[in-house]
Amino acid sequence: MTEDPLPDGARTERIVRMGESPRNLREALRKSVWIVIWLVFLSSPVHDLVSGHHTPAATAAGCLGLAAFVAVYLMLVFRHMGKAFTGSLAVTLMVLALGALAVALCLTLGAPWLGLFVYVSVACGTTLPVRVSYWTIPLTAVVMLLVGLHGGEEDARNLVLLVVLIGFAMTGVRQLVRTTVELRKARATVAQLAANEERLRLARDLHDLLGHSLSLITLKSELAGRMLPDHPDKAAQQVADIEQVSRQALVDVREAVTGYRRPRLAGELAGSQVALTAADVVADLPAEPALDGVPEETESALAWALREAVTNVVRHSGARRCTVELVRRQTLDGPVLELSVEDDGSGGSSSAPGNGLTGLTERLEKAGGSLEAGRVRHGFRLVARAPLEGGRASVGASEDPVGSGA
Repeated sequence: MTEDPLPDGARTERIVRMGESPRNLREALRKSVWIVIWLVFLSSPVHDLVSGHHTPAATAAGCLGLAAFVAVYLMLVFRHMGKAFTGSLAVTLMVLALGALAVALCLTLGAPWLGLFVYVSVACGTTLPVRVSYWTIPLTAVVMLLVGLHGGEEDARNLVLLVVLIGFAMTGVRQLVRTTVELRKARATVAQLAANEERLRLARDLHDLLGHSLSLITLKSELAGRMLPDHPDKAAQQVADIEQVSRQALVDVREAVTGYRRPRLAGELAGSQVALTAADVVADLPAEPALDGVPEETESALAWALREAVTNVVRHSGARRCTVELVRRQTLDGPVLELSVEDDGSGGSSSAPGNGLTGLTERLEKAGGSLEAGRVRHGFRLVARAPLEGGRASVGASEDPVGSGA
């Protein structure tokens, strides 16, 4: 398959956009060619003018009238085709002028000029509101028949169906042009929304990744500082852990930026154990969670929830103990996997949810899950649920532990 030598931007510049005014002379010429092709029905009036059947004065008047007719028609179609009717008086007057010129030229110069009503019908279909076009197009055909009684009744009968069909066809073309314009705008809107969604994803990932990693680095730095005078070997071990956490954080950030990071519950449980232990928090976590059959999106969402919850425990709670449970529940909406993180700390002073919980709620909702977080009798509890099948997570009655406590 041969590749297109032109980039997308260059191809776009070569296309005359439907329903839009020309952006340069080249586009104007292309649009003019497309419109001028349909001036074929002027062949009869032109042939009538050059045939010599009229006096010089009538021929001159016919040329001026035909020039005025074509100018008004091109102005209407060139500038207003495919655009919404704005109630402009100028458009209405130009359509009326077009009809008046057609009537005057046909009555004065004869039946060969009846083809002008085709253009009147096209103008009605392309510039007037659709509802107005539905009755002005048949009205144009009726006026042509009445004018044809003056001396070209047979020609008028031959053209009546053409006038009606072309007029209504142009209403369809007009709607197609407008739909194309709307689709182009919708595509631009979708692209903007996708960019916004990507920015939100990146913000959530960076917050979750850096919040957890930097909290752990801070804790280990404080430990190393306290150990340095009396226990340099242990301080060196803490510094080595800081280096390892920093390197992993760098890898995680790179993966988050490229959109490939999907954390696993097993890895987050291990990381949570390290973070809680470093903060002198007694950790009660599942040892080996059984995650067979768990959808990747569900596991990823709950892994993010675990990371955010443990980060909040380490940074804000002042807790001495943290319990993590992972259970399967059968609900009315189907099976769900539920993650519960509870601590005995006092929590933060603010009652409003922070950026972490807000981003976590959005992440779980995107996976079809839900989040509950709030004070309990002896601390703080966060419960995240995500479906094991299609559907939305909700609280159910039956449960099945996924992993044993450690």
